[in-house]
Amino acid sequence: MSNTKTNLESLYPFLHGKRKNLVDENSVLLESVKQKALHSIDVKRSFFEANAQDLVDAAKAMAAVYRTGSRMFSMGNGGSSCDASHFAVEFQHPITAGRPALPAINLVMDNAMISGVANDVGVKHIFVRQLDSLATKGDGVIGFSTSGNSENLLEAYRKAKEMGLITFGFVGGDGGDMKTCGLVDYCLLVETDSIHRVQEVHVASYHILWDLVHTILADDRGKLFNKPDQTEQGE
Repeated sequence: MSNTKTNLESLYPFLHGKRKNLVDENSVLLESVKQKALHSIDVKRSFFEANAQDLVDAAKAMAAVYRTGSRMFSMGNGGSSCDASHFAVEFQHPITAGRPALPAINLVMDNAMISGVANDVGVKHIFVRQLDSLATKGDGVIGFSTSGNSENLLEAYRKAKEMGLITFGFVGGDGGDMKTCGLVDYCLLVETDSIHRVQEVHVASYHILWDLVHTILADDRGKLFNKPDQTEQGE
């Protein structure tokens, strides 16, 4: 407790009627970098040790979505909307040679649609309306949330189950309603209250998930994903 008090006084001396000591401040900041990095490593290690098989199971289910010619949809709010975008571009624009593009539609990308639905019928419907018009049975939908309590994600999962979609989710904290609602077929939980650590694990997880899906689908590339080369056709 005394060390914490000392560190806080070094960072915020004006709260204690003092001025900053730049040497002390730099030392505290260096220690902060070290501790945050170690915490990030520890959270990742704990998550992957506890959830490796769950991640493999999710990858198998997602590969099955693609094997039938179906698509993935991604969704999230705030910082998690960036994860939804990142997830989609990983699958649509693979950077590893020999990996085919797979259809992944980011439900956060259409500002006109999102703002229109939010304005007219409410924010909780922004993903529901899109799934209702774009998705078909056998497609998959993945949501990202640091709390697991985003109402618009939960509404989308309800719609997804009605439509016969395969549902995936990445959450943090205690998992919230996403973990307990019974609507998410594959729900992976990062058990920490630090939003930053949750998001860091989410990024690492869907990078691994992307790689696993392509590994599982390796034998299907010839019959499912090979498309005529447009350049060769035009020559």
